[in-house]
Amino acid sequence: MAGKNILVVGDLMLDEWIWGRVERISPEAPVPVVAVSNHSFTLGGAGNVAHNLCVLGANVSCIGVVGDDPFGNEVRAMLRAQNIDADGVISVDDRPTTRKTRVVAQHQQVVRADWESVEPLRAADAERIVGIVAAAAKRADAVIVSDYAKGLLAREIVEAANICPLVLGDPKPQHAALFSGVTCVAPNLGEAAAASGIAIRDDASLERAGKILLERFGCRYVVVTRGEHGMALFGRDGERLAIPSVARTVFDVSGAGDTVVSVLALALAVGASIDRAMRLANYAAGAVVEKLGTATANAEEILELLEHADA
Repeated sequence: MAGKNILVVGDLMLDEWIWGRVERISPEAPVPVVAVSNHSFTLGGAGNVAHNLCVLGANVSCIGVVGDDPFGNEVRAMLRAQNIDADGVISVDDRPTTRKTRVVAQHQQVVRADWESVEPLRAADAERIVGIVAAAAKRADAVIVSDYAKGLLAREIVEAANICPLVLGDPKPQHAALFSGVTCVAPNLGEAAAASGIAIRDDASLERAGKILLERFGCRYVVVTRGEHGMALFGRDGERLAIPSVARTVFDVSGAGDTVVSVLALALAVGASIDRAMRLANYAAGAVVEKLGTATANAEEILELLEHADA
């Protein structure tokens, strides 16, 4: 799967991790005091999608916005450190870089703090992004549109992405109408329920939801990620496939959806069938959820799970 040119367009985030131990309760309020032992940053949102693709050997370009602040500089530097083309990442002065700060003690998340704006981009910034996407999509083997509802996505941006014949979306339910014409969308179970209006409780309700999602998104394929229950495929030509999860343990689901859409895009870009691409994505997700934090899966880890399944 190495060597393909994959474009990632979406909401860039910086995941900040504060690690430590809780050994006492604060005398000021009934809250734990975390003695910090480590502090780190990882790429989140569309940045994690780009990171996943990079680990798997793709040539990756990333387009999005960051704030005109030190955290935006950190996002851009982290992308470039992984040889991800960040020339399409622009700085704006009307919003902060989206940052999620998680405090983890004894392997349990204690609290999360979010710095973000979810307002739509200013018209001039949006127009600039559309132009960058349109130019980059012409050179891409596949485009991933990663939507975290932080204000970047608009219909014009998705239309520009659709210049590429292979476009995958990871949409929020409220933005379903923006994704018309993409090749495939990959919502999780909660997003699928919200976008379809169906309370998904069993296989029959999942089937109804899948049919509605195909029509609502106007796409060729819908792949629903179902956590410990695996994944389900619905195709416009009647394709149906349900596969169980291959995760041996589930430690942290952070970023698993990013891994799924990354592997789907890369596998389809090299000519894999949708069912083969889905199976590979399922194995990659199985590797990721066994790790703590926003993680990725490399080819060796995917192969290990494949071998374990075949044993």
